[in-house]
Amino acid sequence: MRYRPTVNGWEPEHLVTADAAADLIGDQFPRLRGASVEAFATGWDNTVFLVAEQWIFRFPRRAVALPGLRREIDVLPRLAPRLPLPVPVPEFAGRPSPAFPWPFWGARHLPGRELADAGLADGARAGAAAGLGAFLRALHDPRLVPVTGVALPRDPQSRAEPSVRSPFARERLARLTRDGVWTLDPAVERLLADGERLGPCTGAAVVSHGDLHIRHLLVDADARASGVIDWGDLCVADPAVDLSLAYAGFAGPARTALLSAYGPVGEEREVRARVLAVFLCAALAEYAAATGRETLLTEALAGLGRAVAG
Repeated sequence: MRYRPTVNGWEPEHLVTADAAADLIGDQFPRLRGASVEAFATGWDNTVFLVAEQWIFRFPRRAVALPGLRREIDVLPRLAPRLPLPVPVPEFAGRPSPAFPWPFWGARHLPGRELADAGLADGARAGAAAGLGAFLRALHDPRLVPVTGVALPRDPQSRAEPSVRSPFARERLARLTRDGVWTLDPAVERLLADGERLGPCTGAAVVSHGDLHIRHLLVDADARASGVIDWGDLCVADPAVDLSLAYAGFAGPARTALLSAYGPVGEEREVRARVLAVFLCAALAEYAAATGRETLLTEALAGLGRAVAG
């Protein structure tokens, strides 16, 4: 058996090591047999390896990630030519096998660092913000919906619904407070309460990344947006689901640059986006604290402050 089954808190259901990944890739893709395989990144749902210094291979860590992985394989090649920033385009589609029970895929490596790791001061983020705003404007074009070629789920985790996300956010924030990681902020509670007063989201749904947070925007050495990664939650949803990053990752002039490039965002949509920003930053902060990721923790906690900033 080439993978190690584990189920413990943040641990994966199946963990693929670099050696196992090399075997799996070499078995199915002879042109990459013997290529270098290096651990690259991990998240909740995928373990990622850099192969031959030019390919990124993603192996699912949890069964819940499998539908999204299949959507990435099917849809990203159709979306990529229509978007102004690079996104991963799977060129290798790995099949389930006796060695590993789930599909996996490989795409060309996109250069850049996660916004969460880039260490950019808020005042240095305007370039990245403007690029992201233009990207989201293109992604959210209603004409892109039929381009996907598949029936995408509609906001399957109700991320545009503060009535769902606010209680979850409070639970995470309470644990962060209990553990001394965060101090309660009345402005955050007021935002969550404002969100809960909104009714169900009834606007038209657009193609959405679905999980667009500070780890999924890449920036280059010049602090410009250079790519958008991790599309496992690809769906159709209210634009607020992706606009949450405008409030978690940017503030002041940078946020203004993003929204200027994107276009008008109504008051209700802004509240929905801000509530989701709080939830995502709380989730990332809890994950970072539990796994010892200090840089991510610092950025996630800063995102909580940005989410309620003017």
